Amino acid sequence: MESNGKGVSIDGVPLPYEAGEIDFGEPGTNGQHSFYQLIHQGRVIPCDFIGIVKSQQPVYLKGEVVSNHDELMSNFFAQPDALAYGKTAEQLLKENVSQHLIPHKTFSGNRPSLSLLLPSLNAYNIGQLLASYEHRVTVEGFVWGINSFDQWGVELGKSLATQVRKQLNASRTKSEPVEGFNFSTTTLLTRYLQLSHPLFYPGYNCLGAVGLIAECLALQLHL
Repeated sequence: MESNGKGVSIDGVPLPYEAGEIDFGEPGTNGQHSFYQLIHQGRVIPCDFIGIVKSQQPVYLKGEVVSNHDELMSNFFAQPDALAYGKTAEQLLKENVSQHLIPHKTFSGNRPSLSLLLPSLNAYNIGQLLASYEHRVTVEGFVWGINSFDQWGVELGKSLATQVRKQLNASRTKSEPVEGFNFSTTTLLTRYLQLSHPLFYPGYNCLGAVGLIAECLALQLHL
C-alpha cells in the first residue's frame, strides 16, 4: 500500500484512475465473521488464500473427524470455490430454502482469488512469499506508470507531527496555550492536554501534590 499509494505518474501528471491496493486479512478463520460476507456478497475484492501443508502445532482431539489443521485447511480449499462458483437460486430451491431467504443466500460467484499452498512455515518459504509480493508491487507500479520506490506521501504527516510535538512540549513545560492549528486540532489537543496526567511528564508546571489532586478532581467534575 505504501509503495503504490500515489496520485500522480512518474512524470508528475495526475493519474486519471485510482492507484494502490488496500490490503487486509486475518489468519485462519478469524475473518469469517469480520469481512468474508463482504468478499462473497459485497463489492468484488481479489483475494489471496495462503495455506501451509505441515502444521507447526498439530492437534488431534478424540471424537473429532479431522485434526485442527485439517479443519483450517478445509476452509482454505472451500472459500476460493465459494468465491468462484457461488450459489444460485435454483440450487437453493432444490435445498428447500424458503423463498424469502433465497435472495439473501444467493452468491453471484465469478469473484477472483489466488490460492498459494506452501510446504511449511519457515524462513525460506516466507522469503519466497515476500519476494513474490514485492514483485507484484513493482509490476503494478510499471502498469500504473508510477514510481513504487519513493514515499513522498509520508512527509506531510511527519512535518505536522513535528509541530504537534513542539506544541506538546511547550504546553507541558511552559503551560503555553495551543496555537497555530486548525480549530478541530486545537480543540482536540487542548482536550488531550487537559486530560493527560501531569505526573507522567517530568518538568510539567503543575501545582504540587495537593494542587494536582484538586486539578484532577476538577477535570473529572467537568467531564
